[in-house]
Amino acid sequence: MTQLLPGNPAPLGASFDGKGVNFTLFSAHAQLVELVAFDDHGQEQHFILPGKTGDIWHGYLPGAKPGLRYGYRVHGPWDPACGQRFNAAKLLIDPCARAIDGNACDDPRLQGGRDTPDPQDSRDAVPKSIVVHDRYDWEDDQHPRTPWGDTIIYEAHVRGLTKLHPGIPQALRGTYAALGHPVMIDYFTRLGITALELMPVNRFASEPRLQRMGLTNYWGYNPLALYAVEPRYAVNQNVLGAANEFRDAVKALHAAGIEVILDIVLNHTAETDLDGPTFSLRGIDNRSYYWLQDDGNYQNWTGCGNTLNLNHPEVVNFAIDCLKYWVETCHVDGFRFDLASVMGRTPDFRQDAPLFEAIRNDPVLSRVKLIAEPWDIGPGGYQVGNFPPPFAEWNDHFRDAARRFWLQQSLCVGEFACRFAGSSDLFRRGERRPSASINIVTAHDGFTLRDCVSFNSKHNEANGEENHDGTNSNYSNNHGVEGDSTLLHVRERRRESAHALLTTLLLSQGTPMLLAGDEHAHTQHGNNNAYCQDNALTWLNWEQAYTGLTAFTAALIQIRKKIPALIQDSWWNDNDGNVRWLNQHGQPMGPADWQDQTRRLQIQLSECWLITINATEEVGDIVLPTGEWRAVPPFAGEENPVITAVWHGPAHGVCVFHRS
Repeated sequence: MTQLLPGNPAPLGASFDGKGVNFTLFSAHAQLVELVAFDDHGQEQHFILPGKTGDIWHGYLPGAKPGLRYGYRVHGPWDPACGQRFNAAKLLIDPCARAIDGNACDDPRLQGGRDTPDPQDSRDAVPKSIVVHDRYDWEDDQHPRTPWGDTIIYEAHVRGLTKLHPGIPQALRGTYAALGHPVMIDYFTRLGITALELMPVNRFASEPRLQRMGLTNYWGYNPLALYAVEPRYAVNQNVLGAANEFRDAVKALHAAGIEVILDIVLNHTAETDLDGPTFSLRGIDNRSYYWLQDDGNYQNWTGCGNTLNLNHPEVVNFAIDCLKYWVETCHVDGFRFDLASVMGRTPDFRQDAPLFEAIRNDPVLSRVKLIAEPWDIGPGGYQVGNFPPPFAEWNDHFRDAARRFWLQQSLCVGEFACRFAGSSDLFRRGERRPSASINIVTAHDGFTLRDCVSFNSKHNEANGEENHDGTNSNYSNNHGVEGDSTLLHVRERRRESAHALLTTLLLSQGTPMLLAGDEHAHTQHGNNNAYCQDNALTWLNWEQAYTGLTAFTAALIQIRKKIPALIQDSWWNDNDGNVRWLNQHGQPMGPADWQDQTRRLQIQLSECWLITINATEEVGDIVLPTGEWRAVPPFAGEENPVITAVWHGPAHGVCVFHRS
């Protein structure tokens, strides 16, 4: 075998310096690391990495250039009881690769072996890592750095957002290029959102189980290579052009003042359980990268077969380096972390866990937006309200309270008010501000808004799991008919409920997150777990969009931007002028009113804004406080001359008034 030069232990991955390529790989338990390089004809050369600094193996290949395809064979002990699963028959993906060639197919050659090492060579089945030279002209691009108090998040899927958009050229639909197209920029601007949160755009794989059923992983929460931009969303699915196309979209969005937040999965990998494929980490250093049980099997705190060990110093370093790559090289403005309780496991959850401390102390990452999905399925995994600054968190208490209040009539006014006021019982501690509560009514995981008001039960039969998947706790209300209905009274009640939920979401204290398509009345026909539906079920149908609902949503966002109490991002206190809670008679709420099951109240914000709420089944009059109150769009016309003292609130009704 040819010997490489020793090279350097940094940076992580494969880096081109103009004269050659430096390769690095972390493995604490390997005995030898072999670099396999492929020429244009698929012929391979083998090189032993000669350098080792700590647990970083490294070597330098003179004359190597960008475009080189490569992988690793890592030699070491096979001792499953101790978590050691080295198998040099398996060609491995560089976990820090910036591009990947090939797809992760369901192939028996990828199996590493359970009790004994599998001898099949995986060379022709595993995707290959590619050396890239990151060069991109950012021109004068700047991070918008929108203050948290002004932030309105729009959660979307790259393909599903534009795949059916008639205003986007056919060749660009469903791609990164479509995100930055003037048609979409104009739409985002008119809607009023400030941040586009994208579901995973790094390389991911479809689970073998899905492939066997003829389905694919649509959502992308099954990472294969965390640094590599997913080419399936690039024009012509160009592997080497995907990163620049993504950066073009980021630059265009930034020019419009819109931030880009990425969903990222730092809790598990596509290697799944012991019967899953060996792509990378299992063969590089299984014992270091994953949380293991005493018998060497995986801790499955994610429900996906394995759990990354982010308590290990080098795995923390890998995660930090990856996040900084997306910020520094791709100019993203933040992250939403899937099943983020894993990030704080030591194995018990700790606010000072190594990864949290590393992020807090990093001058780059501590300045971007960080959002946690604050749970996993392991012991003590539900951690809503317990993440340290600077993290914000998805607030499922808000979601469930809003749905129960408006759709189930099973929540008292006091609990609703607590959620409306930023869930201070959960988030008001230390340095945390109300924006730490990411308020959601819907998200990619669960019913869409239209389905919340159209279905009592999930309908996930298309997923191939006999409707057993997906949550049963939807707190939804079909208003008398399951699914679509032509009955006028049903459609009107559904519209009123959708308006009430959107008003609650967009005019509450905290950071609102709107699910893409909710402003269109997009339906998934009752599927509340459409993770494997890459088709018209999940793609937004722009030609059938309810434009009236879109206008309603945009008007609510404009109202939000005018109310100081909602954008100043400070906690409300008694008598500070930010909020007054009034009953249906226009009087301050008393002890009995907070427990009143009539669910009628008024919320006065910044003195001159008033939200009236009738969350009952009956029409009811609400006496407004003293003053000349005028209903504002979208609840009244632009030139509405009516000044009212009593609001005749319809069932499930809400209205917003302004006092000059």
